[in-house]
Amino acid sequence: MVQYLLDTVWLVPCYALLGGLLALPWSPGIIRRIGPRPAGYVNLIMTFSSLIHSAIALSATWNQPAKEIFIPWLSTAGLNLSIDIEISSVSVTALVVICGLNFLAQIYAIGYMEMDWGWGRFFSLLGLFEGGLCALALCNNLFFSYVILEVLTLGTYLLVGLWFSQPLVVTGARDAFLTKRVGDLFLLMGVLGLFPLAGTWNYTDLAAWAATAEVDPTIITLVCLALIAGPMGKCAQFPLHLWLDEAMEGPVPSTILRNSVVVASGAWVLIKLQPVFSLSPFVSAAMIAIGAVTAIGASLIAIAQIDLKRCLSYSVSAYMGLVFIAVGTQQDEAALLLVLSHALGAALLVMATGAVIWNSITQNVTQLGGLWSRRPISGLAYVVGTLGLIGFPPLGSFWAMLQLADALWITHPLLVGVIILVNALTAFSLTREFGLIWGGKAKQMSERSPEVSWQMILPMMILFGFVLHLPLVLQSLSLLPSWAMLNKDVALLLIWSSIFGCSLSCVIYLGNIIPKPVRLPFKPLQNLLAYDFYTPKIYKASIVLGVDLISKLTDLLDRFVVDGIVNLIGLLSLGGGEGLKYSNSGQTQFYALTVLLGLSVLGAFVTWQFWGDQFLDLMSASVSMLPTLEF
Repeated sequence: MVQYLLDTVWLVPCYALLGGLLALPWSPGIIRRIGPRPAGYVNLIMTFSSLIHSAIALSATWNQPAKEIFIPWLSTAGLNLSIDIEISSVSVTALVVICGLNFLAQIYAIGYMEMDWGWGRFFSLLGLFEGGLCALALCNNLFFSYVILEVLTLGTYLLVGLWFSQPLVVTGARDAFLTKRVGDLFLLMGVLGLFPLAGTWNYTDLAAWAATAEVDPTIITLVCLALIAGPMGKCAQFPLHLWLDEAMEGPVPSTILRNSVVVASGAWVLIKLQPVFSLSPFVSAAMIAIGAVTAIGASLIAIAQIDLKRCLSYSVSAYMGLVFIAVGTQQDEAALLLVLSHALGAALLVMATGAVIWNSITQNVTQLGGLWSRRPISGLAYVVGTLGLIGFPPLGSFWAMLQLADALWITHPLLVGVIILVNALTAFSLTREFGLIWGGKAKQMSERSPEVSWQMILPMMILFGFVLHLPLVLQSLSLLPSWAMLNKDVALLLIWSSIFGCSLSCVIYLGNIIPKPVRLPFKPLQNLLAYDFYTPKIYKASIVLGVDLISKLTDLLDRFVVDGIVNLIGLLSLGGGEGLKYSNSGQTQFYALTVLLGLSVLGAFVTWQFWGDQFLDLMSASVSMLPTLEF
């Protein structure tokens, strides 16, 4: 039975897709008598089935060699495309994480969206999301990975725009979609450019090809730069990071998946392509630079945000920046561990803050406070989620950051400093948010804010337990180093940076020494961080303005040149027709003569090349026969 479930684990994405299809009748209101709630229950049952299937398969595939399945899809003109599936312990673990988080998010959504009118559409889109993510985890082909990423981009647009009657939601969905499309377009160029070089899109074959490949450095650099553009957009890296901030307009239950596993979809493709990236040192350096700039910049921006959701969105970008650093330095195991620990911790943070949003009038953290006595469960979940995302032993992120920093300790000491700095800034930012929401005295907006219903508390507590027990799970799977082999210097730096960031934030935001709201002495610096380094304004003054000017120029050419020529021809035809109408006599013999003359002229024009030369020869012969005049 276990072996059968392992052999059919590729059917797991079909469960979610089937649940999404079964929920469609409730989406446009075709079924109204029983209400939309069965749509959620159908998806919940299918997601639970996929979770059980993948969990049982994981026990059978652990420490076993990877197995590949090839499903033929297209064969034409020398191009053979197949759907390549890899069944390994890593891919099946990804299935368990995706299905588990989606299962908890759906239970959370039952309580959060209890009275929402878009219930059926929301759960059907969650099924599409889960199916796409599970398919991406199993896919072992770059081309089909790109197709799946496009489906996820569409799913993001539809989920963010769920409440389409609100203007800000429509704007956020549009901006998120267009920003990700920029990276997807370059990714498609890289996918198409890689095939003539490697002759395959299979990840396993690409790794074997990269081990012995001899290609032009310029060409492989350009192709790899295009390939990292897609993951840059998915992982919300500078300068394609604004979409995650705009996507916060969507419902909180969808944010649970977006902040945990959807952003990691780009990192998954990045890790799969790491052997190809190693062919170009410039591209590896570019990934490290992008990751470092994003990690530091996003951590600084998060400190200056006052919107509850956006504080977390920039922390997600910062953490994904560390994943870029790991892939750029060829630390794939550390990158996978970072993705896993971040998925659990980020999902728990979104659940805890979403509980505050659900029955609060505002999302402005400066207007909240004093919720610890009213909502201790949500506050405790937020604390554990924070500790799970920073270098706090023995939780998951501590081991992930330690493994990455230990590998870079000798070769890239500057990057170790970046990791320590980002860890301290993240600890400061998340503790700041805790102090503003749960610390201090209750304010007018938070005086009446009781704990949420059990449908939202239950998944929060289940994830609470998983975050705490993640180190035990990793240790049982022999994925953690022993304490005797630890780099003590790196471990102490991580621990002290976490203590420093949390302590400094507690002094500022939990104490009464510094008045609130906190303002920096240098106001331009505060505005620089609060307004995202003015990135939106730079976009409007450069890309948006350029597109607007080109669009206006195209419109002018279309109206005055293209339409002008067409309208001129139309006017000439109309004028000619009117002129002929009044110049005709109405006599049949005149019409026949006109047609005969026209045919004669046309025939003479067509046959000119046959009789024209003979006419010229005849004329020259006649001239030569004339008597010669002598003077």
